[in-house]
Amino acid sequence: MKFPGPARAGGWAVGVMWLVVVTGGMALLARHSLTPGDTRSAPASWPEAAHLPRTPGRPVLVMLAHPHCPCTRASLGELEVLMAHAGGRLDAVVLFAAPPGTGRDWTRGPLWGMAAAIPGVTVLEDRGGERARLFGAVTSGQSLLYDASGRLRFQGGMTQARGHRGDNPGRSAVEALLREEGGMGGLSEHAVYGCALEDTPEARAQNTP
Repeated sequence: MKFPGPARAGGWAVGVMWLVVVTGGMALLARHSLTPGDTRSAPASWPEAAHLPRTPGRPVLVMLAHPHCPCTRASLGELEVLMAHAGGRLDAVVLFAAPPGTGRDWTRGPLWGMAAAIPGVTVLEDRGGERARLFGAVTSGQSLLYDASGRLRFQGGMTQARGHRGDNPGRSAVEALLREEGGMGGLSEHAVYGCALEDTPEARAQNTP
């Protein structure tokens, strides 16, 4: 009976170790992708203190976003689909986090341009995170739908996982609510997948152009 030589045995060991590392890494990535961000309760009725544009008698969706969160590209993609399906029946506002000490270039990057290109969407800075705190949002991609009477009908995200585009329960719930005419249903909630809206100072420095 022949036994593998030292070189061959070493090759097998390296191969097994490589497979373990790759498998473990993929498992960690999958776990991260499917781990939702933190959520908090949003105001049950439209907060006038937010001083955001809102047409009386029309529903409005507010999305809080981090300008450097890669997951948010998928959230904006789903917002684009939603606005197309809404057929002009919905207004939307995207608020990009603008921490103290950051300039215009820090906030107005590719994601800002992507949001601004969606018909029916108003894009604004959330300087100091005041509006995010008012809406109870701590995760990028958090979306809030207020109906024509200013009542909160949906809160959460519109993606199935971090950075994942495609049909999902969040967007489907918003579209179903928009199809209602004076419906008296309750609040629909969905997990939100994205980065934290507030950076640490170290992370903010790394993201500064």
